Amino acid sequence: MTRLADGDRVRLSTGHEVTLPLVTEATVAGAVLPARYDVAESLLPDGLTPVRATASRAAVVLLAVEYHRIGDDAMAPYDEFAVMVAATPEGRRPPLLPLLTRNIGGYVWSLPVTTEPARALGDEIWGYPKTVADITHRDDATRRETTVVEDGDRVATVSIDWPRTWERRERIESYAVREGRLERTPVEFQGKLGAAPLSGRVDVDIGDHERADTLRTLRTLNLGSRCVLRFSLEGRITYGAGRPVER
Repeated sequence: MTRLADGDRVRLSTGHEVTLPLVTEATVAGAVLPARYDVAESLLPDGLTPVRATASRAAVVLLAVEYHRIGDDAMAPYDEFAVMVAATPEGRRPPLLPLLTRNIGGYVWSLPVTTEPARALGDEIWGYPKTVADITHRDDATRRETTVVEDGDRVATVSIDWPRTWERRERIESYAVREGRLERTPVEFQGKLGAAPLSGRVDVDIGDHERADTLRTLRTLNLGSRCVLRFSLEGRITYGAGRPVER
């Protein structure tokens, strides 16, 4: 297995080169939604447990991301739409405890992007399950509406209102399976961050793509309920090198 570390310069199969940690500039709208625990659990690899949003529900994170710059302009800007299962490697814990202690991460279950270099970047360095799709962001002063179409079928249209923002820095971990091994990647957000708990100002319209079936099952079509959290970022996202999750 190819071991990567911060400080490495990596050449992708597309010929693009990036240096770790990778610093990007982006605008993000996101939401944490309650989901069926059993379905969320079935999407996770061995070594991870869903974070409970309530006593009976897991949490799924949707991220609508517009990247403005990748590294030292290593490749053209691109868009992505992430679906992550909030997870922890530390076994079953009380609802929301990992959220309160910041000991939380997200397993990347689906990650459509708009370019082939972007797909290679996520796949070859971090093992993210990236696919190439059509992603359209429509922004105004109130909200971001994102539509994802893959293989000619719509996956979802997600609308998220912008929360009030303030300057700050946050750090989470993402999880993915790279070359057969579960890894954790440190991800740092820095810039104008916003968050609004227990918000109803998120709309999710699930489409007809085969991946939408899983989203529909996760959500149990309870789209009228409030989300756990909606959030936003305008600033930097820094991705470090992945590290193995010890079991």
